[in-house]
Order: sequence, then structure tokens, then C-alpha cells
Amino acid sequence: MYGTVLDVIMDCNSVKVLLNMKKPNRNMLRCQIAIQEYRGNMTIVHKSGKIHKNSDGFSGWALVNTPEKLAWVPQEPEKHIEVTCVTGIGKEFSKKVIESYNMYENFHILFQLLMKDCKDPSLSSKLDEVWKESYD
Repeated sequence: MYGTVLDVIMDCNSVKVLLNMKKPNRNMLRCQIAIQEYRGNMTIVHKSGKIHKNSDGFSGWALVNTPEKLAWVPQEPEKHIEVTCVTGIGKEFSKKVIESYNMYENFHILFQLLMKDCKDPSLSSKLDEVWKESYD
């Protein structure tokens, strides 16, 4: 079959849609990769079915993601990262933010640590234990 030019005639438009997806999910991507090696030599032609107008019953069934399955992909736990990013702020607002960090010792120390390019053990040792664990 390798190198052979062929027409695939089917009554399901879903395969054409699958091949043209911009951002497929992991299951669709797996199908795209499986078909990819034949893509240059294969033309998909759609012809509506006469007997089974809706013959695409299996595509709606979700694949259960369990270790026993051949296509199992382990799920990574979601990581929540809290980030504050402010750009284009005025000097007055910036000054108020820095003053608020100075009011709370741990915030102030973290602010100083983040302004440095390297870790400073003498400065990080001043953090409370809970804050130190999060920083290290």
C-alpha cells in the first residue's frame, strides 16, 4: 500500500473534518497521526450512503481513559500558579504597590528576592516557615 495513490470513498464527512482540524484534542490528534503517513497518496471522497444516512455511531462514544486501555494517557494534575503582572503603570500606582509590600514583612522579602537574579539564602531565611517552603 505504501506509495500507492488511492481514493477512499466513504459516507462520513467526519474524516475530512478530522484532517482539517486546527487544534485537535489528544484523541483526534492520535487519529490524525495514524492517517498522516497516507495523506499524500490518499484522496478522501464523500458519497452519501443510501441505506445508513447516519452511519457514524461509534464516533460519539468516548474512550475511557484507564490504564488497561491501549490508548491510555495518564492525566497530569492541574497546576495553579498565581501570577500578578502589571505593565504600563504610573509611578504613583507603582509606589503604592511597593508601600503595600513594605507593610507586610513576608511580601517585602519576597519582593526583594524576586528583584534579584539569583537566590539569596540570607534573605530567604528571614521568611516565615510557610512562606519559606513555598519559595524554596
